[in-house]
Amino acid sequence: MVVTSVEIIETCKEKLLLTKANLLNRIFESKNDYFSRDKGLDEGDQSMANLAENDFLTTQERLRKQILEIELALSRIANGTYGICEETEEPIETERLLAIPWTRLSIEGAEIQEALKRKFAFKE
Repeated sequence: MVVTSVEIIETCKEKLLLTKANLLNRIFESKNDYFSRDKGLDEGDQSMANLAENDFLTTQERLRKQILEIELALSRIANGTYGICEETEEPIETERLLAIPWTRLSIEGAEIQEALKRKFAFKE
């Protein structure tokens, strides 16, 4: 089995930490924006506020999930399993790690999981 180089792992770790910091800043800023809005709204404005709240919550959940994936990648770095595909147990392509440092799957592993989702109509 080929082991991911220390240099690649360090580069990915830096990207993960930077991305995590950026996501946390986005969460903080969007919360501040959301909670600083005027709450005394008429009925029409209230409908728009409800849509905005739904959008806010959806975005927050997406960002939370991405931060979780980053945390999991950082823990894989710490325990020495970073860069190993969870599906095939083979090394993940270096280019893929550099592009998506929180990925858990190689291209082959992602294709296998996609095929299974299509076959069994799994939803995320």
